[in-house]
Amino acid sequence: MPVAETADRLAPAYLRHAVGMYRGYHYSGQQPGVHRGLPSLGVTVVISLDAPTLVALDAGEPALGYASLASGMTVGPAYIPHDGSQYGVQLELTPAGARDLLGLPAAPLAAAVVPLPDLLGPDARELIDRLAAAPDWPRRFDVLDEILTRRLDRAPRRDPAAEVAQAWDILVAQQGVVRVEQLAKAVGWSRRHLSARFAAEFGVSPKDAARIARFDRSHRLLRADRKLSLADISARCGYYDQPHLDREWRALAGAAPTTWLAEENLPLRPLD
Repeated sequence: MPVAETADRLAPAYLRHAVGMYRGYHYSGQQPGVHRGLPSLGVTVVISLDAPTLVALDAGEPALGYASLASGMTVGPAYIPHDGSQYGVQLELTPAGARDLLGLPAAPLAAAVVPLPDLLGPDARELIDRLAAAPDWPRRFDVLDEILTRRLDRAPRRDPAAEVAQAWDILVAQQGVVRVEQLAKAVGWSRRHLSARFAAEFGVSPKDAARIARFDRSHRLLRADRKLSLADISARCGYYDQPHLDREWRALAGAAPTTWLAEENLPLRPLD
């Protein structure tokens, strides 16, 4: 019998600046296919509880298998082929979470897939083993709470420049509907200087981060309320019109919204 199980839990308050929702997923007996990992404003961490997760950042490249991985911001999809089964845990770290929990800014992880042990050292092995041994989702999430809290407690503070952090906060608060010139003016830097410092911290330019923010909001709305028309979503997310939304989806997701919905063969549920 096919299985389609997901479980979520919000990270404890102490960790919430670094990571938001924990998501567990277990699919089996589904149709084989290729799942698209879509761009978002953070660093994605995936820990497999069964077979390695196969990932390619280019549709024409062979997918490589990872027992656990971290991948930063990108302006294209990740391609995740599967045989109808997927079993693991996924986290979305903020850029601050990348610094505090992984020990480096988000930029080195941009458009890359890195094995988690390369970043966490022995903590990765403990995390993988204890998640695999835990009997249910609540106790797996307890393991995440414990190990991530421990890493945060001993992490040295490596905050980015105040101006870079301020620009990021404005961009996120505006959900990407902000011009780079406005960000530069708000922090008192030139557009060129802001763009260089921003990319050095996050791995994408302010312009591309704004594109990702608008796209991510449209993706969440598309999954949350199927009654919304694409024209409504376009207007809510700051696109000029629906053709603009379609072009951005083709660029960032590799498919228009309706095509993505039709091709995604793992059961979708709303994103919180």
